[in-house]
Amino acid sequence: MSSTTTGQVIRCKAAVAWEAGKPLVIEEVEVAPPQKMEVRIKILFTSLCHTDVYFWEAKGQNPVFPRILGHEAGGVVESVGEGVTDLQPGDHVLPVFTGECKECAHCKSEESNMCDLLRINTDRGVMLHDQKSRFSINGKPIFHFVGTSTFSEYTVVHVGCLAKINPLAPLDKVCVLSCGISTGLGATLNVAKPKKGSSVAVFGLGAVGLAAAEGARISGASRIVGVDLNANRFELAKKFGVTEFVNPKDYKKPVQEVIAEMTNGGVDRSVECTGHVDAMISAFECVHDGWGVAVLVGVPHKDAVFKTSPMNLLNERTLKGTFFGNYKPRSDIPSVVEKYMNKELEVEKFITHEVPFSEINKAFDLMLKGEGIRCIIRMDA
Repeated sequence: MSSTTTGQVIRCKAAVAWEAGKPLVIEEVEVAPPQKMEVRIKILFTSLCHTDVYFWEAKGQNPVFPRILGHEAGGVVESVGEGVTDLQPGDHVLPVFTGECKECAHCKSEESNMCDLLRINTDRGVMLHDQKSRFSINGKPIFHFVGTSTFSEYTVVHVGCLAKINPLAPLDKVCVLSCGISTGLGATLNVAKPKKGSSVAVFGLGAVGLAAAEGARISGASRIVGVDLNANRFELAKKFGVTEFVNPKDYKKPVQEVIAEMTNGGVDRSVECTGHVDAMISAFECVHDGWGVAVLVGVPHKDAVFKTSPMNLLNERTLKGTFFGNYKPRSDIPSVVEKYMNKELEVEKFITHEVPFSEINKAFDLMLKGEGIRCIIRMDA
């Protein structure tokens, strides 16, 4: 990293979303130096997650434009702002859409990762320190996205949202661990905690659901039931340990009844990764009484209501929710990277496409068509 850029405005390329649903435009942007507790990083690889598409379409939330999207990425620290002590130029980092200030009650609790200061805020398009953007074009501010904005060659991130990782880890692979893969993996490993030889149902076989299945595979589950309305996903899911498939459209009865019949009363654990409230109810009601645990991962519509008989709980079923797989970004994500380095966790199979930064809109097209799992965007290409 050249120290000549420290304290200077950097001009670089970024993919700007000017308005909802319109193709991103590669523009020259100015990236201001990092302020107090901020870090400027050079993004080397980023990938597209469904959340980026959701906020780019802006159908169900406040439209914040012009904006630089992107939150799943890997990069290298270029410079640090005042007060930053645990990162220095040259460090390899994964930016994360949520954070860990290490000071609040949540950060000090062993049970929570929902930092008061830095938990995800999708409406905020500015930095916390001064409520201003670090991006501009000809003096006009361009808004940030979930504190990361990785669709830019350089970005500025709060130090609490950066996981410092092993510099030997290939950033073009482990960049996908900064969001969806860790969310699904952690939902299984940290929250559902299936025992060796147990049965697990996974609802929704997108990237997060496949990562949840991977967590069940790593845990030694003997039966992993994949549930999805898209039969095309079933073949691919076998690579992630899924042993059998249920398409709810193939049955006249509720899917929870189908699963209960298949598994002699219900699965030991279930993980729901779709965000559809009906699937959430099915995921809860398909676990075995006495010991079954269901974990909700998918984010529902804001008006959704979860309805079930209280007897399902009284009969000793447990319902849990999770956020980012219960991982604390700074404390825990480096160890997820080590799982990959130790060959416990396979990351390559999640990566199905790659495009140069100049063709970033192709990644959006692939996701809108439902093709592949993760598309890596190479910033230098």
